[in-house]
Amino acid sequence: MNIKNMTALIIIDQQKGIASPKLGYRNNQGAESVMLNLLSQWRKLGWPIFHIKHSSADPESVFWPEQEGFEFKPGFFPLLNEVMIEKKTPCTFSNTNLEVLLKEKGLKSIIVVGASTNNSVEATVRTGACKGFSVTVIEDACFAFSKMDYFGRERTAEEVHAMSLANLENEYASIIQSSEVKL
Repeated sequence: MNIKNMTALIIIDQQKGIASPKLGYRNNQGAESVMLNLLSQWRKLGWPIFHIKHSSADPESVFWPEQEGFEFKPGFFPLLNEVMIEKKTPCTFSNTNLEVLLKEKGLKSIIVVGASTNNSVEATVRTGACKGFSVTVIEDACFAFSKMDYFGRERTAEEVHAMSLANLENEYASIIQSSEVKL
C-alpha cells in the first residue's frame, strides 16, 4: 500500500507498564521492533508523529503516573518536533487535542499502531474513522492480551487481536502488514 505524503503515525501506549507480567500473555512479540522501524522511517521523511501516553487515575494500573510503568519504553521517547499526547481513556481522540492538531496540520490520513489492539487501538481507530480520517492499522505493529470473553471463555491473545481487527476492517480502517507499507 502506498502511503500518502504526510500521513500521521500514531503510536499508542508504548510505555514500560505495557510489559508488566500482570497483563498476561500477549501476541505479536516483535511488534515493538516493527513500530520502531516505522518510527525511524517517519523520522527520516519528516512526517508527523504522535506519541500517545495513557495516564491512569488508578494506583493499581500499569499506567499510573506515580510509577515507572508510566514512562515511555526505550526507543519510544518523542523528539522535540514530535507531539506527545496524554490520554485518560482508551480513545486517543476523547478529551485530547489530537483531532485539532491533525486538522491544523491538514492531515486526513493516519496510521495507528500500538497496544492494545482491542482496547486503545480499536477505540482510537473507530473514533478517527467516524471523524472522517482515513485510517490504516499495521497488524504486526499492534498486540493484544489474552482475555475472558463475555461468556467466561478464555480467549487467546491471537483470538482477541484477530477479532478486534475483524471488527475494524473495511468499515473503519484498512488493515495491512508492515511489509505492505510503501513510502
